[in-house]
Amino acid sequence: MNYPVDGSGPFRSMVAVGDSFTEGMCDDLLPDGEYRGWADRVAERLAAEAGGEFRYANLAVRGKLIGQITDEQVEVAAELGGELVTLAGGLNDVLRPGCDAEAVCAALGAAAERLASGSRRLVLFHSTDPSRRMAGSARLLPAILHLKDFVSALGERPGIVVVELFEARCFDDPRLWADDRLHLSPEGHRRVAEAVLQALGRPASFDWRAPLPAVPPPGRVRKLGSDLRWLGRHVGPWIMRRLRGTSSGDGRAPKRPELTPYQ
Repeated sequence: MNYPVDGSGPFRSMVAVGDSFTEGMCDDLLPDGEYRGWADRVAERLAAEAGGEFRYANLAVRGKLIGQITDEQVEVAAELGGELVTLAGGLNDVLRPGCDAEAVCAALGAAAERLASGSRRLVLFHSTDPSRRMAGSARLLPAILHLKDFVSALGERPGIVVVELFEARCFDDPRLWADDRLHLSPEGHRRVAEAVLQALGRPASFDWRAPLPAVPPPGRVRKLGSDLRWLGRHVGPWIMRRLRGTSSGDGRAPKRPELTPYQ
């Protein structure tokens, strides 16, 4: 079958590359104990579109920096030869103080070029804007915007589409985020999956940018308790990993390393 160059025809295979965002951290758990995630949700719909003749691999591993993604995933993904490839990376790098944004962009660009050369469609992302929901994150905005502009430039190339999450105000809602405030909740993953599908030209299932129904803001005592739990459960362990030079993904294998039929 000859497919339209715009990617509107059925895909028969998909390979997802990246970090915890693509692994699916904090979405619902699958029967095997792995997280589901937006990429699995996209694969499910594309498999239905393809009449069940669809293969899917997810090489993403939590905590990976762009250099690790390049070294450990990109060539493997290219050799798998998925018709649709998704690549999300670099945000873990730019969230670290003193990040060399130019080096991050160079690595991301090389990865994108390699993956785009062997696929029908490569999907990239503009990350959400953390400065509107996380105190103190505004200092990271220059590096995030630098990466965003670079991804925009990549998106001008044939065969590459960029999913715009940065301007979507729905992601300012804490209900789209897990308790750690860094990873998407199940509702957040559902919306990213829909954003990807619509960027690929699929008909809308719902308005993924729509705000959730309004709820009263938490009181001062409740908010303080939530902040203290967050510091103890998530920020403290994150700081300890940084001090030890370790990552949450160290020694962890991808959840779907082979391009196998999606079920």
